Amino acid sequence: MIKKGNINVQTENIFPIIKQFLYSDHEIFLRELVSNAVDATQKMKTLKTVGELNSDITKLRVEVLLDKEAKTLTIRDNGIGMTDEELDKYINQIAFSGAEEFVNKYKDADTKNSIIGHFGLGFYSAFMVAKEVEIITKSQLPNSKPVKWVCDGSPNFTMEETKKKTKGTDIVLHIADDSTEFLEENRISTILNKYCKFLPVEIKFGTKTDKIDDPKGKKDDKGEIIKVDKVSDNIINNTKPAWTKTPANLKDENYKSFYKELYPMEFNDPLFHIHLNVDFPFNLTGILYFPKLKNNLEVQKNKINLYSNQVFITDNVENIVPEFLTLLHGVIDSPDIPLNVSRSYLQADGNVKKISSHITKKVADKLAGMFKKDRKDFEQKWDDVKVFIEYGMLTEQKFYDKAKDFSLYKNTAGNYYTFAEFSEKVKESQKNKDGKIIVLYTNDAKEQHSFVKTATDKGYEVLELGGPLISHLISRLEGDNTDVQFARVDADIIDKLIEKEETAVSKLSDKEQEKLQKMIEDQVSKEKFTVQVQNMSVSDSPVVITQSEFMRRMKEQQQLSGGGGMQMFGAMPESYNLAINSNHELIGKVLAEKTKKKRVDLINQLLDLAMLSQGMLKGEDLTNFISRSVNLIK
Repeated sequence: MIKKGNINVQTENIFPIIKQFLYSDHEIFLRELVSNAVDATQKMKTLKTVGELNSDITKLRVEVLLDKEAKTLTIRDNGIGMTDEELDKYINQIAFSGAEEFVNKYKDADTKNSIIGHFGLGFYSAFMVAKEVEIITKSQLPNSKPVKWVCDGSPNFTMEETKKKTKGTDIVLHIADDSTEFLEENRISTILNKYCKFLPVEIKFGTKTDKIDDPKGKKDDKGEIIKVDKVSDNIINNTKPAWTKTPANLKDENYKSFYKELYPMEFNDPLFHIHLNVDFPFNLTGILYFPKLKNNLEVQKNKINLYSNQVFITDNVENIVPEFLTLLHGVIDSPDIPLNVSRSYLQADGNVKKISSHITKKVADKLAGMFKKDRKDFEQKWDDVKVFIEYGMLTEQKFYDKAKDFSLYKNTAGNYYTFAEFSEKVKESQKNKDGKIIVLYTNDAKEQHSFVKTATDKGYEVLELGGPLISHLISRLEGDNTDVQFARVDADIIDKLIEKEETAVSKLSDKEQEKLQKMIEDQVSKEKFTVQVQNMSVSDSPVVITQSEFMRRMKEQQQLSGGGGMQMFGAMPESYNLAINSNHELIGKVLAEKTKKKRVDLINQLLDLAMLSQGMLKGEDLTNFISRSVNLIK
């Protein structure tokens, strides 16, 4: 007997609305249908466990069958199945308050993905790509009769008793003319690999090819062997991925092997990992890997896959977990994370916030434990993880509070210190006349070699602090340690960076210094250079080019933040200080030289030497310097 009726929706036609609002992400239909099929098999396990079912559950599976010729895509399971009453209840009864309210509520682009989840419309996502959908199902309950449901995308449906040998459910999608991409094997394979790669039930993907003779040799009424569909299929998922297993049962090679499974194009092994395994106060499993980080932060992001009961949700976890954690790779899985919701909903979800906080704590505890257990090994890994730790310290207060005890700082001799250790080491020798501890650093020890050497020759320690975040980090450290001030070694002459009570005495009179300053200023761009005659050591260079710590740091921070509110610094030309060593022998010769040309040549030679040491001498200026050098030698 055929039953006809209308799906219980108060909107005139809900299906075009579903298709319109989910069209930008319409591949999600396959995730929904396969997830429903997996749920049907999991219910079998549950009923078997409580003794309400006596069926065999050793061969549970889901099949996705593509028939390009018939233009159908079938999702088949051998799960719990449905009776006609259940089919009527779960498929035909959908309540909405009206099309206008529905459209207004879900017009925001960021909530499109939440439509299905809010209304239990997983099955109806099929109409995003299908012009007609069939359900052929047979319940596992004793004496159940198979039933067939058909709908063409309107509220009208038909239900009738049918024939089906096996128990479970087939969802047959007759693909619409505007969705023929879903009849392509590669397209379906890609979607399954994205969303279903780690589902807990075996997923087979098959494509129908030419018909072959029935392998059982069955014949028709005329005695000819019956032709049957040939299906080529393969298992596309790993039903027991590493994160679902007990950590005690896994070895390091298991974790590395799973990393390759997640990221087949990654050639480097991860440095180490964290296995998450929590069952109270929420459920959370997963594995987070620490890759070797490069300085380009954006390249490293979106490598964490978020799952709910092994069903893929998203690989864009930014604003769901703390931003610095997006630099890690791996998997987070929690049934407490809703499956079909927008990212804005996830951000506000209470469980997501608790999970985020817990992961931050676990990461900090893991790093602290490594530092305490084997500091030497931690130091060897430091350069590969420091960007991640610095990022966390700058963006998460709770992480900063823990990380300051294991965050390391390397000096130019290759020795590592925590900030507290280094401050204690230099607190007497590098304290200036105002009582501030001056932490000298270089961001490029080779490029700034002369400045580093000048500082170390005086017995000072210099840290190597490089990377895109360092100017922000040292500002943060200065804010938390008011008795400390950071200074890059090329920010000024060393006696000005760490200014003591005693100062060097100049060999030149005030009048000679004024005369010298004017001579130098006549040969340089006043917009680019500020000339200062300084009382330096006779062993220091005759001319030293430096750049203000404050201005340079502001510009570095502006570049990292993309400008925001400080664009005036970007418009300013590069400006430098030109320190003239009043006590150097060659500076005395400049003043003593009577011939103007020779004096100018000597000044320019000294200036160019200073420019050359900073990598600032280029083009025509470099050509002129070489020519002048040759003439001076002759």
